[in-house]
Amino acid sequence: MSSSKKTKVIYDTDPGVDDAMALYFALAHPDIDLVGITTTFGNVSVEQAATNALYLAAIAGCDAPVTKGVAVPWCKPAEKPPAHIHGADGLGNLGPRQPIGRQLDPRASAQFIVDMARAHPGEIVLVAVGPLGNLSLALMLEPRLPLLLREVIVMGGTIVEPGNVSPVAEANIWNDPHAA
Repeated sequence: MSSSKKTKVIYDTDPGVDDAMALYFALAHPDIDLVGITTTFGNVSVEQAATNALYLAAIAGCDAPVTKGVAVPWCKPAEKPPAHIHGADGLGNLGPRQPIGRQLDPRASAQFIVDMARAHPGEIVLVAVGPLGNLSLALMLEPRLPLLLREVIVMGGTIVEPGNVSPVAEANIWNDPHAA
């Protein structure tokens, strides 16, 4: 499929091991054009999330812009990231890594989402696999965002099965319920 026919995706993530694998599946999919990676707190701090995203993109040969986004929940106190699940670095405690020679895009994640949606109206699919602060802030920056995005896919919530942080809550919603 030509790149003009591929689905343009912004991957909004708090890269722990699970999000790293999902990112690589997206990069390998022939019908996906990854146009940006936006980061947020959750499995790790937003600083570590941005570092992880740059690293994951670099070793995959992905040159999509990477941005840093929301660092704390909207209203509730921030909780310590779950190092017992994803490791202190979010990637299973990989240890020292080689320098990657890439820098973050200077825009905040929410602004990047808005800019891309405006530049490609009706084409961008936002795949949010972390807390939803970047999407919430992007909606505040651009109230027409729902009309500009093609689709929003969220990894969050639970209905039938128990949650992964409480009997009724999933981590991405739990970490920033007011943004959701």
